[in-house]
Amino acid sequence: MNPAWLKALVLVCIFATVLLIVETVVSAIARDRAEGKAVNLRLRLIGRGHSNAETMQLLRRQGSVVSERLPPLVRGLALRLERLLVAAQLTMPLGRLMLGVVLAPAVLFLLLLVVAAATGTALGFGRLLMLATLALLIGGMIPIMYLQVRATRTRKKMQDQFPVALDVFIRGLRAGHPIAAALDLLTVEMPDPIGSEFGLVVDEVTYGADLRDALQAMAERWDSDDMRMFVTSLSVQAETGGNLAEVLENLSTVIRERHSMMLKVRALSSEGRMTAVMLTALPVLAFTGLFLMNPGFYLDVADDPAFVPGFTGLLLFYVVGFIWIRKLVNLKV
Repeated sequence: MNPAWLKALVLVCIFATVLLIVETVVSAIARDRAEGKAVNLRLRLIGRGHSNAETMQLLRRQGSVVSERLPPLVRGLALRLERLLVAAQLTMPLGRLMLGVVLAPAVLFLLLLVVAAATGTALGFGRLLMLATLALLIGGMIPIMYLQVRATRTRKKMQDQFPVALDVFIRGLRAGHPIAAALDLLTVEMPDPIGSEFGLVVDEVTYGADLRDALQAMAERWDSDDMRMFVTSLSVQAETGGNLAEVLENLSTVIRERHSMMLKVRALSSEGRMTAVMLTALPVLAFTGLFLMNPGFYLDVADDPAFVPGFTGLLLFYVVGFIWIRKLVNLKV
C-alpha cells in the first residue's frame, strides 16, 4: 500500500478513536448532570440498592457519633468536623476523616524526610520545622479548607431553597394533603440539599419518630434559625389549632424579608469578607506553592539562628489574625 494512503488511514483511525472517546465522556458527564438535577442524594442512595434504614443511617451519620468521653478540645474539633461533613453532604464517617487529618500530615512528613535523605539534604531543627509545617498544610489544612468552602456553598443553597420548599409545602396543604404527604412531596420535588433532609425527616417519622422531633433534629444538624421557626410554628399550631397554611405563608414572607436583609448586610460587608478570605487563604497557598516550586527559597535560610523563633512567631501571629478576622466578619442578622 502507498505510504501516503497508509498514513492517511492511520490518521483517520486516530481521529475516529479520539472523537468516540470524547463523545463518550461528554455523554457520561451530561447524563450525570441530568440525573443530579432530577434526583437528590437520598434518592440516589435508594436507587443504588440501599434500604430506607441504611439511607437514614448514612444521612443521619449514626456511625459518626461524637463520644462524650473525649477531651473537651478534641470533642469540640470533632463536632465542628461533624457539622462540616453534614453541610458538605458527605457520607464519610467522622472517625475516618479525623484519622486522615492526623495520618496524612504524618505520612507526608515521613515522605519528605525520605526525599531529603535521598537527596543528601542536611536536616537541622529549622528545616524539620519547615517540613512539618508544609506537611500539616497539605495534609490537614487544605482538605479542611476545601470542606469549609463546600459546606458554605451547601448552607447558602439550603437557605435559598427553604422558602421555596415552604411554598411547595403550603400548596400541598391547600390541595388537601396531610402534613406527612406534603412533606413526602418535598422529598421527590426538591433537589439537594433540602430534598434529602426532608426525605430523612419522612423516614424518621415512618420509623416511629415524632414529626416535631425529626424536624428539630434537622434544624440542629444545620444550625438553621429558619428551620427552628418552622418547627415552632408547627408546634404552636398543633397545640392551638388554626390554619397551618396561612401561618406558614406568613412565615415564608418573614424568612424572605430576613434573607433580603441578610443579603444587604452581605453586600455591605463583602469587601471585609473578601479581605478575610484572601488574608486567610493566600499565605497558606503562597507558602505551599512557593515551597513546592522552589524549596531552596526557604531551606537556604532555615539554618539561620533567627529562623526558628521568627517562623514560630509568624505562625502564632497567623493564628491570632485568623481568629481576629473571623470575629470581625462574622456578622449576625
